Parts: sequence; structure tokens; C-alpha cells
Amino acid sequence: MKNFITSCILLLISIIFSYNTSAQDSVSIYNKNKVFDPSFMSQDATEFRSANGAPGPKYWQNSANYIIHSTLDEKDTTLNGDVTINYTNNSPGELKYLWLQLDQNLFNPDSRGSAATLVSGDRFDVKGYTKGGYQIQSASVLYKGKTYKIEPVITDTRMQLRLPFSVKPNGDKINITVNYFFSIPQYGADRMGRLYTKNGVIYQLAQWYPRMCVYDAVEGWNTLPYMGLGEFYCEYGNFDYYVTVPADMIVAGSGDLQNPQQVLTAKEVSRLNEARRSDSTVTIIKEDEIGSASMRPVKSGLLTWHFKMQNSRDVSWTASKAFIWDAARINFPSGRKGISMAVYPVESKGYNAYGRSTQYLKQSIEFYSKDYFEYPWNSAVVVAGVALGMEYPSIVFCSYKIGKANLWHDVTHEIGHNWFPMIVGSNERRFMWMDEGMNTFINGYASNSFNHGEYGDTTNRSILGMARTLQRSKDALMTPPESISLNDYGQYYFKTATGLNILRNSVIGADRFDYAFKTYIHRWAFKHPQPNDFFRTMNDAAGDDLNWFWKEWFCETWKLDQAVKEVKYADNNAANGALITLENLQEMVMPVTVKVTEKNGNTQEIKLPVEIWQRGGEWTFKYNSTTAVTSIVLDPHGELPDIDRKNNDWKSSE
Repeated sequence: MKNFITSCILLLISIIFSYNTSAQDSVSIYNKNKVFDPSFMSQDATEFRSANGAPGPKYWQNSANYIIHSTLDEKDTTLNGDVTINYTNNSPGELKYLWLQLDQNLFNPDSRGSAATLVSGDRFDVKGYTKGGYQIQSASVLYKGKTYKIEPVITDTRMQLRLPFSVKPNGDKINITVNYFFSIPQYGADRMGRLYTKNGVIYQLAQWYPRMCVYDAVEGWNTLPYMGLGEFYCEYGNFDYYVTVPADMIVAGSGDLQNPQQVLTAKEVSRLNEARRSDSTVTIIKEDEIGSASMRPVKSGLLTWHFKMQNSRDVSWTASKAFIWDAARINFPSGRKGISMAVYPVESKGYNAYGRSTQYLKQSIEFYSKDYFEYPWNSAVVVAGVALGMEYPSIVFCSYKIGKANLWHDVTHEIGHNWFPMIVGSNERRFMWMDEGMNTFINGYASNSFNHGEYGDTTNRSILGMARTLQRSKDALMTPPESISLNDYGQYYFKTATGLNILRNSVIGADRFDYAFKTYIHRWAFKHPQPNDFFRTMNDAAGDDLNWFWKEWFCETWKLDQAVKEVKYADNNAANGALITLENLQEMVMPVTVKVTEKNGNTQEIKLPVEIWQRGGEWTFKYNSTTAVTSIVLDPHGELPDIDRKNNDWKSSE
């Protein structure tokens, strides 16, 4: 016990001493050759991807157009459907087999995702549903006018169709038809499912048809299984889909409704037309009209809702007889108009809940369209249901329980995903930061903009919080989502957003960053970028070699610790200037802002570029003092995630 107490006293003394003195006794682990690494991202450009980060002159991607028919069977809670996919092979190679995604197979109790779910469960839990997964009834292809029945080879969430011929390169086409059904899980890994409410079940349908895997010039067929956390990578194409449901249900879906006269009443159509002219919210179905026979065009049987969506990578939909339905006009920068909608149960009504969700959606879309890239579709809808928060093209699922600021942040985040990855089509299965992080970054600006900052930016964690994250994180941002610790996957969102804000505000400046960031969006809209395409575009359009930043922030788990080592005076006279020595003690580097205060009261901030660390972990610069320096503070505005801020301060002992 005595030795323990003695040790504690010595430790306390050392802490006090280290707080009140300089960092000169700290041992630096900085290695300039690891940070400023000439081998990082040194691969030559290809015909498919240019050195400046743009698509190359021979960039290609395949396309998939879908025609889907589905019927919701409430009695058995199943969805029966058939999908025909017109697939175009734009690659320079022939295809002897095709791969499709069967994401509903995640809910088969024998799936890999189920086996890899923690025994304690988690947000993306897929255990406990005993009858999940696709039942594939038949698969066939139509090629050169001849139909072939194909026996599918199904492995977990993937299906291979082995062809008795090859699909030729450079634009050859093939039609694939699959008949299927599946039982709708109640809780679909926080992506879809069923919510039981006072006035009926809310069905959120996603991953509801077999989809083509992406075939690209980087991986060939992208066949990573769907495991729950990692999301999706899909080809672009046009969607023509039909949803048949009981006649008392309302359906909202991705894209544009093609047959409103058949599935809506004249009153509903009139109110929708009014909403298309109104910036204020118009209610299409009111609370006291839910379940009313007068609000449905037929009193019994089934109705088929027909939707179309152009140049999308996916579609989803919702159906219920429990919906309140609101709508308002969207105003796009080009002068085009669209419609923002919300559907939700009475449990979610009210000004402090979903009563404002149409406006949250509308104003988010208008902001992102103005500042980044105009929303390419005509409609969007937010759905209150069982999913906490999930995004699909032009439709987002949010929890029915939330309201006020939480609802705003959820709506603006989920619809923000229509830019990343619905417009900029990155691979979510491999690089989660490219959608979650970039989206979280732009969400912060949307939150500050909404209603004069009513809710403000809470998406970007404090720098202090990020420093803690850097301290404990064991996985880099480039870690695939199925490999990252479930305690760390939040860094995909917040570490990415914080890094981009640091790059924008502390490294290259807002003007150059914004120009480069928008260049990336426009270059890769409706295409499939890789991380290096983003890095190279930012380097090229902003005009800086930022490879040091990309490596340390995205590829490593390094930490930042800047320190003041010592202060001396030229010729031992403060009037001749102060020689200030700084240290970089950890692996990460950043530019340095130094606030110097003199005895005469003069205060000045000096900004030093990151290049001071290119020759090593110690840097001395001359400050033109006229009197003694009384204090020095590094990063005085708290812009950097320094893990040990006490050695950022230096005070004169005199």
C-alpha cells in the first residue's frame, strides 16, 4: 500500500509539472517520411480514371432498367413479385455469368449476417425472424430473341446466373426475369419492416426485388454479401414499377405516380395540385379522414399503383391505411418545381413532430440543390415508420417516435443521402465514409441554414470529442463496415465530416475547398467513384498536394499533438525578436496557428503551413517581438483535434 501511495504522489507531481512547464521532455514519435509519403496514391492514370480525378476517356459502367410487379398480401405479410431487368454490358469484356443481389436473404436465419450478429444484438440485428429470405420461383433470360431457363446458384445474399452463351462487350443487352416472394420482416435491420399503429400497419418496403450487382473496372463483379451494417452498391437505370395493395391503403414511392386518377379520389388529386402551387404545407389526407371510404376511389379489393423513376440506382415504397398525408412545392434553382411529401400515423402528428416534416424535407432539398447539385427528380417523401433512419432515392424512412430537432436532423440527413450516394454513386459496401461522412458534412451547413439556425449544426462533433475519438479508435476510415468495431462506426460520419471541415476552414480555405468539392460532385454524378477519385479531384481542383491529409485522416489511426517546446530571444534581447520552437509529437500533422502575447499587450496570430513539418518534427521561427513574450497558445480557436491541449500553452516564468 505504501509503495502504491508513493507511486500516486509521484504521478501527481509529474502531471502538475508537465502542466506547468513546456513539452520539452516529451518524446516525439513523428516520422516525416510516413506522412509525406511519395508512394501514397502514386499509381498512374488509366483510360478509365484520369490523374486529375475525373472519369477517364474510356470510363464505362453498365446499366440496368427494371420493370417490377409486386403484390402485398396482408394476411400472410408477404410480397409476391416479378422483375424483368434489361441489362446492358458496356464493359470491354464478355460476361459468361451474371450476379444479382438478394438482400432479403439477410433475414434467413442461416444467413452470414445472422451468424455474424453479436449475441447481445445491435441496431442492425437480423436474428429472430424464422421465415425470412427470398423464395426464387423461377429465373430466365431472353437473349437475341431466345428464352433460356436458368437454374440459379444462390449463395447467401447473392445469386449467380450461369449462361449457356456470353453477353458481348460494348453495349450488348440481355433481359433477365425472376419470379419471387418473401415474408416481410417486422424489423428489417433498421432498413425496412412493419409498424403496427392505431389505424393499421405501416409497411416500409426496401430491398424488395432482386437487383443487379455492379460490374466495374475496379473489382469486376462486386459480390460482397449484405451483412446488415454495410449498405448498397447499385447500377443506374430507369424504373417502371407496379405495386398492388388493398384498396384502402395509400402508397408513396420513389419517383412519379403515373396513375393518380385510378388510385386517388378527385379530392386528393385536387389537394395535390394545390400543394404543387404552395410553399406552405397542404394536407392531402387529414387525421379525421383516415379510414374514410370517401377518401378511396373504390371500397374494396385491390388497387395497383404505378410509378416511374429515371436514372436512379434503386426504388422503395411504403403502404398503409393509417397515413396522414402532407405536401408542399419544392423550388429548384433552375426554376423547375417539384413536390415534397410526408406520410405518417396519428401517433406522429403535431407541430413538434411530423407536422413540420414536409417543410424539413422541402427546405433540405432546396438547400442541397442550390449549394451542391440540383436534385434531379420531381418528388420526395418522408415516411414515419419502424426504421430509425434510412435513405432511398426520393424516399426516406424515419422513426415515427421522434420530433423537434431530432426529426429535423434525421430528415435532412436521410434526404442528404440523395446526393451521397444516390447521385454520386459510391460503393457503400466498401467505403462507408464516402456516403455517410460526406453527407454528414453537408448536413451541418443545411442545419445552420434552416430557419435562421433554429436547430443548428449538431452533426459535426466538437473538436474535443474528435480528439477523444482519435485517442481510442483502432480502425481507419478506409476499414470496410463489416470489419469495423461497432463502437467505432460512428467515425464514418463524424470523423469524415470533421476532417472535411478542417480541410475547408483550416487548411485550404472555403473558396478553394467548395470549388473542388462541387467539381467532384459534378464529375461523378450518376457514376461510380473510388476514394482516389475524390482525393485526386480535390488535389487538382483546389491546387494543393493534400496526400498527407488523405493518408493520415482516412488511411491511418494517427493522432495529433502539437506543442510549444521553448522560447528564446535573438542575442538574448526581446527587442531583437523571439525564436519560438514548436514540436509535432504524434504521427499526424496539421498547419499551426500561433497566438503570441507580449508584455506590452500586443497580440498577434501567426499561421504556419503544414510544410513546416516536411523536414522533421521540430520547427523554429522568428517572431518580431519588441518586448518579452508572456504567453503562446497553439490552435487558439480550438479548430484541431489535438489530444493534449495542455502543451499548447506556454507562459513566461518571469
